[in-house]
Amino acid sequence: MSAVPPAPAVPAASSETDAPSSPAPTPAPSAAPTAAELLDFARSVAADQALVSDLPLDAEGRTWRRLEGPGGAEAWLIGWPPGAETGWHDHGGSYGVFVTAAGELTEHSLAVPLPTEGWRSLELAEGVDRRRVLPEGKGRAFGQEHVHQVVNASEHSHAVSVHAYYPPLPLMRRYSRKGSTLRLEFVERPEEW
Repeated sequence: MSAVPPAPAVPAASSETDAPSSPAPTPAPSAAPTAAELLDFARSVAADQALVSDLPLDAEGRTWRRLEGPGGAEAWLIGWPPGAETGWHDHGGSYGVFVTAAGELTEHSLAVPLPTEGWRSLELAEGVDRRRVLPEGKGRAFGQEHVHQVVNASEHSHAVSVHAYYPPLPLMRRYSRKGSTLRLEFVERPEEW
């Protein structure tokens, strides 16, 4: 459930009528959240059992709820039925985190940055694949060039996770993978998800 940001404070009117008025100070722009701050946020949400258990789960597909992330970050609570996966993708230049709130997720990732433009198919070298199992309460941060897929490998249990990205996702590139060949399939924009 989205939290409503607090209304900005309004300066109190001066009781001195003959004092010159000065403009209200301009608030400083909020700093971008660090990866550590995003991870703290995701862990806090994942520990909120009432929020996690309130997410509707579907036996056929993933479910989600958008959250208000720190410092303008995009955040999601996502439900994963058994066998659900994201497919290979990146986050369009945003860095992010995810934490498993219930169940267990497996992340498959590449240990090398990929070029973002000028290619349709790449042959990956041996040794670039990484696999990480994230049980309930565990999470990870990743950088702006991260390519991965996330899977609920369970045959019987749902999983729930919390994800946060900064800056908010400008796009996601979707890839297919056959053996060591990674192919760029299409680019999704925010209006498509």
